[in-house]
Amino acid sequence: MLSHPLSAEAELQLIGPQHAEPLFGLIDQNRAHLRQWLAWVDDIQSVDDERQFVQRSADRLASNGAFHCAIMHRGVLAGTIGLHDIDHANRKAEIGYFLAVEYQGKGLMTLACRAVTEHLFSDLKLHRAIIFCGTENRRSRAIPERLGFKLEGIHRDAEWIRDHFVDLACYAKLATHA
Repeated sequence: MLSHPLSAEAELQLIGPQHAEPLFGLIDQNRAHLRQWLAWVDDIQSVDDERQFVQRSADRLASNGAFHCAIMHRGVLAGTIGLHDIDHANRKAEIGYFLAVEYQGKGLMTLACRAVTEHLFSDLKLHRAIIFCGTENRRSRAIPERLGFKLEGIHRDAEWIRDHFVDLACYAKLATHA
């Protein structure tokens, strides 16, 4: 999946070195919004931090098959979607994503998440796709709900974000119910 069209105006591109600078710019411009929900945002302070992320993503792809993609809208980076390590023994993977504020409400993340989920089931032959969202992050939670993921429960105080714990909603979809 080096590149995958989502619509006439959007596509997924496998994250590569060419994405490091625009990805840092996107995170930096959306820092206040993203840091409400994502613990890693404060760790990204330079383009070099993004270059290291791109290298780790390439290493993870080579060793485990997990990948990260840029979500491109009209040729401009709008966000990312990717997998944490694939658990091959149990045929499952966790999907993570973010989208810049200005690109929200256009259906981009729903298209991206649908494409990644289909890839997990049809191409990678995984059985279970998982998405964790902050319980208060209604926009993020709407994605798995829209795509037929089932809410399996709430993980209380599951993630530390700067100065407090947040509860995470756990959504999952099975290949047999895709």
